[in-house]
Amino acid sequence: MKKFLIAALVGIGLGSAPALAQDTVQEADKTIYKKKTSIDFSDVNISGELTKPEGAYVGVRKNVKFKNFIKVRQNFRPEIFASADNI
Repeated sequence: MKKFLIAALVGIGLGSAPALAQDTVQEADKTIYKKKTSIDFSDVNISGELTKPEGAYVGVRKNVKFKNFIKVRQNFRPEIFASADNI
């Protein structure tokens, strides 16, 4: 009986060992980047055409004056008195 009990405990112990090994947490792979990356384009030749936008060229005008659409008023008293009646 004792041999059976010992054999059962050893069997349970050996059976649970792989389960314990699976519970270990592995760290995620870490990617290490360089702090500064430099790219050298000195040996690169670029060929192509210079294209201009189609349409009319609008030059910059100096001293252009526009009409002000905002009317600045000096007296707001009638609106202030009317708003006091709404309180």
